[in-house]
Amino acid sequence: MKRFLDYIKRNYKHIFRGFLFVLSIALVNYFFPGKFRYEYKVGSPWSYNTLLAPYNFPIYKSEDQLKQEKDSILNQFKPYFNYADSIESINISKFNQHFNEKETEFINIVKEEGKYLNETAFINNNVTIKSDLLSILNNIYRLGIIESIENIKGLENNSEIILLRNNIAEEIGINDLNSQKKAYEFIVDTVNKYIEQLKIENNRNFIKALNPYDYIESNIFYDQKKSDYEWNELVNDISITKGMVQSGEKIISEGDIITNEVYNILESFSYESKSKLETFNNSRRLLLGQIIFITACFLVLYLFLWNFRREILQHSFKTLFILLIVVIFVIVSSFTENILYVIPFAIIPIIIRTFYDARLALFIHIITVLIVGFFAPNGFEFVFLNIIAGIIAIFSTTNYYRRGGLFVSSILVFITYSVIYFGLSITQDGTFNNLNYSNFKFFAFNSGLILLSYPIIYIFEKTFGFVSDLTLMELSDTNQKLLRALAEKAPGTFQHSMQVANLAEEAIHKIGGNPLLVRTGALYHDIGKINNPIYFIENQRAGFNPHDMHEFDESANIIISHVKDGIELAKKNNLPDPLIEFIRTHHGTTKVQYFYRSYIKKFPDKDVDINMFTYPGPKPYSKEMAVLMMADSVEAASRSLSDINEEKISNLVENIIDNQMQEGQFDHVDINFKDVTEIKNLFKDKLMNIYHARIKYPEKR
Repeated sequence: MKRFLDYIKRNYKHIFRGFLFVLSIALVNYFFPGKFRYEYKVGSPWSYNTLLAPYNFPIYKSEDQLKQEKDSILNQFKPYFNYADSIESINISKFNQHFNEKETEFINIVKEEGKYLNETAFINNNVTIKSDLLSILNNIYRLGIIESIENIKGLENNSEIILLRNNIAEEIGINDLNSQKKAYEFIVDTVNKYIEQLKIENNRNFIKALNPYDYIESNIFYDQKKSDYEWNELVNDISITKGMVQSGEKIISEGDIITNEVYNILESFSYESKSKLETFNNSRRLLLGQIIFITACFLVLYLFLWNFRREILQHSFKTLFILLIVVIFVIVSSFTENILYVIPFAIIPIIIRTFYDARLALFIHIITVLIVGFFAPNGFEFVFLNIIAGIIAIFSTTNYYRRGGLFVSSILVFITYSVIYFGLSITQDGTFNNLNYSNFKFFAFNSGLILLSYPIIYIFEKTFGFVSDLTLMELSDTNQKLLRALAEKAPGTFQHSMQVANLAEEAIHKIGGNPLLVRTGALYHDIGKINNPIYFIENQRAGFNPHDMHEFDESANIIISHVKDGIELAKKNNLPDPLIEFIRTHHGTTKVQYFYRSYIKKFPDKDVDINMFTYPGPKPYSKEMAVLMMADSVEAASRSLSDINEEKISNLVENIIDNQMQEGQFDHVDINFKDVTEIKNLFKDKLMNIYHARIKYPEKR
């Protein structure tokens, strides 16, 4: 047990990274949808062997067919309404009560005004008037006053309803019923004509004040519960199948063109196959197959990283970043299986390319697209389209930090999708008829989402401690706070850093790498000299050297401390970790040779603690860091040459870089002798250009 725990402690980082791969495989398997073994399109030839039905299965109606049948039912469906008897009774009762009240009130008003009123004749006439008005109201209510019928299912294309009156269903036309507006207009018109026939003026005035149309109210109401129940019963009676395919029956022969009818049968076969795969034994076999396929994809990814980008596997956060990109896109794709073209897969290489190189970006993109392509409809078309679009995205975002660069990439990706899809469709079908024009909308939406790369890159940058080209562009501006402080307090060091940045950038261009990263790292690599600028020769004035007041080991400590001071300044000013690593590694584990040799010379018999004269390291572990170390040492040493010529420059460059190699400073860097030779030659040419001798012009006579 103790051995096991010791093993865990020693290798917990490797175990954790292995766990990340296992977790990624498990997540992808969990969300991985099933896959039908055949791919097909209407109008395309059947490219497989003759297909016989392995078992009986029903032929399911297409969505369009089911929709047509539902629409047909809807056109014939009659919604249900209820007749409310109580509405008529309530309003007739109100009318009777108000009639008597208004009659007494009217008589009193006329008497108060001193007008003539034959009360007996008036009351007798009102008996007849009341009966006539009640008859009008009763007729309107018995015919029916229907409520608003807007947005009622079944009335769009139908003018009949089923009216439930006293539990008896009766089909009746909508136009045979009164709406509230129609009933109101009818009673106003009828009452006005009735008033004109009356001979006694007081009776006419009384009816006008009575307002019989105030007693009109809807008494026919929509019965949504009953209507929905009847509608669902009709829909449920629709058969979702239209026949059977018997076991052994031929579905399609090799080379036959897939018609709409055959396509429908194939879709039914696909549905039944997926249903059968969900049984216990089949699902276990399906899961096993998925695990093998997905594990193979992630194993290939691991092998690629192990052979070409091992530094990623050496950092848990970097490993998590790569796996997270793949897993997120696969999971999102599993939820949008039928509209995969809306997912901006071209973002994958753009994001990876931002923090790493184009080769890694393309490989991660291909792995992701291959996994998704396994369950994507028309998998070959999907994989081909997205791989080409990803390649275009990589080519077009080499300098995406320039204004409008990502917008141009978005347009190019849209054009790529559209042109390739158009070409594939014509190649497969030989006609324009089967082009799915909605895919072009998906392509446009997909390409527009590429503009989200900016905020996504920012999130990843802050989450995983990466540094993007955009950030490097900002930090390489010499007006940045730290660089301004360096220029003011240590101007010689600032000029040295600028020269080192130029040399390192050119060298990385030559051998391959990130020029912007190495340039920015070079600008900041000596910021620790801000604390004690006068102790460094490039900042000293002639005639004064503060090291004369110190012992050699003290001077060595002051020189070495500029690395530690630089790291502290960088952290205080929130510089990204990759730039801090340039400060940490730009001297590797080399020695402060001048003070070391001077100390030995002064104390030949004394034991020397070499650690007092050695930089703490670590050694460079990337091409960019190695090139910075070379450029820094060569540029600094070249300033000490009194007589500049090609031979001296050549010997200086050769000796310095060879010594660094002999000390093993580049043992952790993926750099070869060819790269080193090219770097040496470039440094020689650049230094000769920097220190070139002026042409001596002839003297005037």
